[in-house]
Amino acid sequence: MAFSVASSPAAVHGSSLSSSFEQPRAAQFGAFQPVDRPHLPPRAVGFSRRRCAVMALNAEPKRNDSIVPSAATLFAPEVVEKVEVEDYEKLAEELQNASPLEIMDKALEKFGNDIAIAFSGAEDVALIEYAHLTGRPFRVFSLDTGRLNPETYKCFDEVEKRYGIRIEYMFPDAAEVQALVRSKGLFSFYEDGHQECCRVRKVRPLRRALKGLRAWITGQRKDQSPGTRSEIPVVQVDPVFEGWMVGLAAW
Repeated sequence: MAFSVASSPAAVHGSSLSSSFEQPRAAQFGAFQPVDRPHLPPRAVGFSRRRCAVMALNAEPKRNDSIVPSAATLFAPEVVEKVEVEDYEKLAEELQNASPLEIMDKALEKFGNDIAIAFSGAEDVALIEYAHLTGRPFRVFSLDTGRLNPETYKCFDEVEKRYGIRIEYMFPDAAEVQALVRSKGLFSFYEDGHQECCRVRKVRPLRRALKGLRAWITGQRKDQSPGTRSEIPVVQVDPVFEGWMVGLAAW
């Protein structure tokens, strides 16, 4: 099982203070002159000042077309957004000797709704079983190339019913498939080594599926290919799709 995570730099957003609200008021307060009435008691003078100050605050010498309230503009707090920076090497080391169930539980705990299981058939049912055993909510997606066997669709249906889930199917772009078939025929993959067909039917739909995720879980195992997968770690940064890939490598 493998999963993948994309990270982004922290962004800091601050709300600037508008001086257009402060300058007119400063002028109003500066223009205020207390009335000198020596024959009145001191208390009457204090009352007169408070009354003038209130009038100056409410005065509108110049129309302001802004729809933002003055209080919100002058005292808006700074908003700081923090994005967690992941250390995939540390996480891979922690999970290196973990069981498949422990790996799945840690992946779902850490990434929540931002991680999904890549499901392509009967072999990947084990991933869904492990996710189900954790008791945590989880997401599953699958690529429907438009050329799957009827048995594959039956398998998908049985899995959805068995685990009470809805698989998120990703389809190739209809216009791209139409253009490919019209120009190359239905079996062009026999001639070009599957490259163009897979790019249209698999690679691009997979990119769309991973676009909103930080990580994804695959069923890659070390024993599948001694030449290319014998050294795959439990957690790695996917160099192609720019995310974290978590796998049950020793499963």
